[in-house]
Amino acid sequence: MKRFGNLYSEIAEIDNVRRAFDNAQRGKRHYTEVQRINADRERYVNDLYSMLQERRYSTSEYKIMTRNDTGKERTIYVLPFYPDRVVHHAVMQVLEPIWEKLLIRDTYSAIKGRGVHDGLRRIKEMLKDKEGTQYCLKMDVRKFYPNINHDIMKSLLRKKIKCEDALNLLDEIVDSAPGVPIGNYLSQYLGNLYLTYFDHWMKETVGAKYYARYCDDLVVFGSNKGWLHDVRERVDEYLYNQLRLGIKNNWQVFPTAVRGVDFLGYRFFGDKTLVRKSIAKRYKRRMREVARHVWPTCPNVVMSYKGWLKYAGAKGLWNSYADNNVMASVAAAKREAE
Repeated sequence: MKRFGNLYSEIAEIDNVRRAFDNAQRGKRHYTEVQRINADRERYVNDLYSMLQERRYSTSEYKIMTRNDTGKERTIYVLPFYPDRVVHHAVMQVLEPIWEKLLIRDTYSAIKGRGVHDGLRRIKEMLKDKEGTQYCLKMDVRKFYPNINHDIMKSLLRKKIKCEDALNLLDEIVDSAPGVPIGNYLSQYLGNLYLTYFDHWMKETVGAKYYARYCDDLVVFGSNKGWLHDVRERVDEYLYNQLRLGIKNNWQVFPTAVRGVDFLGYRFFGDKTLVRKSIAKRYKRRMREVARHVWPTCPNVVMSYKGWLKYAGAKGLWNSYADNNVMASVAAAKREAE
């Protein structure tokens, strides 16, 4: 397996740092911290360039908060925009092309061009083989991000990277919090890397023709319930022995046509696709909020929900709540941003 060296010089190169400043502030230009830094941007660029060149960067103190995410309490770790979020972008601009080549086709989280809607199209394509997708095994990894083992994570990083300075930088980021912290820009990529060799094992050793992963949510389709139960036992064994992880106890094997497959925010019933009920409820609530208030990111909120509903053919639901008041708020937010 080819390993890459001389990566740190690319990460710490001045043009890469400038590009990281641009990429890190997408959707965040209205933040007070970002506006303050942009007022004296070149000084901050040069300071960070010097910090990286002199190997002086270390992760800032995290702001830790608890967020209720659709009924689940999650511990969120937040780092400052400068220098940390910019550094993470500088790292990923160099390493993302290397790591992306490792990923199987049917993993969708945090990959350019392979988001939720790409996954939706792929699942629909799989379900066309009605015989081969009669049954579904659905699993979640138990407390995935908090349980990522640092020693294993570092060994996986070394499978493709041999540049010591780049590895020292990555090791420092990995060791900056327990597990891999939710909220860190780099975390979604590290999470993908942690499971990518497991994905290959599923496809190449287990022989799961119809397998897909979105972050820590896994689905496997098959024509035989017994085979899927055997796959679940093998997955449990692999995850524990190789990655010190486990599957949640709520795993299920069920007929796809009867139950439908809840994955990627949709419910798949063969030829029919519905939006998950919780997303439909959230959409209605957010549209009422947008109609009452204008905030800088409301155009992004509205259009993201439009995408969700469009791919499920829920035009009626969209028209019922995206009324004139909502669209007026979107227009006002766009004018304010300009």
